[in-house]
Amino acid sequence: MKNVSKDFNPTINQSFYITRNLLITNLKKHFNVLHGRMLDFGCGSKPYKTLINVDEYIGVDFQGEGHSHENEQIDVFYDGLTLPLEDNSFDSVLSTEVFEHVFNLEDMISELHRVMKPGGTILITMPFLIAEHEAPNDCSRYTSFGLKSLLERKGFEIVYYEKLGTSVQTQAQIRMSYMDSSILSKFNFFPPLRKLVTNITISLMNIWVMFLNAILPKRYDAFLNHIVICKKK
Repeated sequence: MKNVSKDFNPTINQSFYITRNLLITNLKKHFNVLHGRMLDFGCGSKPYKTLINVDEYIGVDFQGEGHSHENEQIDVFYDGLTLPLEDNSFDSVLSTEVFEHVFNLEDMISELHRVMKPGGTILITMPFLIAEHEAPNDCSRYTSFGLKSLLERKGFEIVYYEKLGTSVQTQAQIRMSYMDSSILSKFNFFPPLRKLVTNITISLMNIWVMFLNAILPKRYDAFLNHIVICKKK
């Protein structure tokens, strides 16, 4: 898929297949809201860049202890407090799976609002139920009510919001992550065996989850990710 890394465009034998597949499937539906001069906040390796059609793509990321940017193409670094960018200078903003790592999230949302043009669009994804990761740089999870309230308080109008992942998918993703990190990792002493056992086990689990998710009632009180589109007021 247009050179999207396997980590972000997963196959069924990967333990994070459910959450990453939901992300790329739903992001592709909404990338067309991004336009003009676009800022990718927390861009990292810019995994979705090949899927986005904008006039100018600028990636910004945090430069500080605990953040390695080896083999990443960061256009602008910021200090964790202020974006070194002009007011009202971006038509759109993308931020995927970044907000949970920002310790001063309210301040940074204000910064994103500042650099966006009036009427500009921001597309955000953020996890809800997911294991702590990239320790110690993981600090927050928001309910749907909390995230929407925060964005509205900071001067954004929410034009689209969706929870990604049913309760069945969410519980299964947590179990698979545990299985991969705590049980299948016991085979690390012999990598070929580890790969074989993982491929079979995780693939079968993902197929079983697809079946259960198709036949069981859908609930979204426990979910994996938020996806939200906002306009700057």
